This record gives sequence, C-alpha cells and structure tokens, in this order.
Amino acid sequence: MDKLEKNSIGILGGSFDPPHKGHLKISLYILKKLKIKKLYWVITKKNPFKKEPFFSLSERLKKCKKITKKSKKIKVQFLEKLTKSNKMIDNLKYIIKKNKKSKFYLIIGSDNLTSFHKWKYWKNILRLSELVIFSRKGYNKEAKNSFLMQYLNKKEFIYIKNCKIDISSSQLRKFYLR
Repeated sequence: MDKLEKNSIGILGGSFDPPHKGHLKISLYILKKLKIKKLYWVITKKNPFKKEPFFSLSERLKKCKKITKKSKKIKVQFLEKLTKSNKMIDNLKYIIKKNKKSKFYLIIGSDNLTSFHKWKYWKNILRLSELVIFSRKGYNKEAKNSFLMQYLNKKEFIYIKNCKIDISSSQLRKFYLR
C-alpha cells in the first residue's frame, strides 16, 4: 500500500446517520495507510437503499464537521445541491472535475458489497476510482460471495481487514430511540 500516489483523494460517501467514531477511525486509518492527500466525507440527504434518515441533513452535517474538526485532511461535503443528484457517480464526477490531476479511491464497507452492483453506473464508478473495501463485522462472508467480488479481479481493489469497525449508525439510532 505504500506505493500509492501522494496526489490522491479518498471518498467516503453515505448518509452518516449519525456519524460516529468508526467513520473517523477508518478515515484516519486510510489517510495514513494509503497516504492520500485528502478524504471527502460525501454526505447524502437520503440513502436510496434505506428508509428516511433519523437525523436531519443539517444535524448530520454539523455532527460530521464536529467529529472531523481535528483532521485537516478530512473535508465534509454535501454535493447534491451542486450536482443535482444523490448518485455517487455524479458526485464522483464533480470531485474529479475539481481535482483533475488526482487519483481517486472510493471507500466502502464490506456491507455495501452485496448491493454495489445496484448502484447507478457502478461500472463507471469502478473505472473512475479504485475501490477500497474495509471489513465490517458480520458482513465479510456474504461480501466475499457477492456479485461484485466475482466481477472484480484481486488487483482492482484494496481490502482492509485489520481495521474492523464494531459500531454502526444503525446501532446508534437504536440507542437514540430508548
């Protein structure tokens, strides 16, 4: 992993409903291991595969900025107003247009592998960025057997397995409902 370009950008997208230390932990780990220049947290108003968000967009943006304030390399972004889209492909193209000489890494959890082939223009996303997959507890076996893993060659992605995250936004929402 040490041979990656210095002029590179990571993109961690999602609803961040709510953001938590697991998001930050994986971000800091990736910044260090991949030696990337900056990492965008691209916040979506609503995940198309999930129900309505628990927290409002403004609350999630505020919480994301608070949790990342100590890292100058993590930039919290809400691009849907600019791109007129909540699709990763459109947000990725926007970021690429603004950073033409960079290499791009899309960071997803292993839980997303089972539905990644349902994302709009997922093959284009893979052409425009290298996929970085981090291990999520309880999802790795299903992820390894996913359609996407069958589609990809081992050289077409980076799998991070030694930075497991045992917390999820779903668990935190249950806590808030108590």
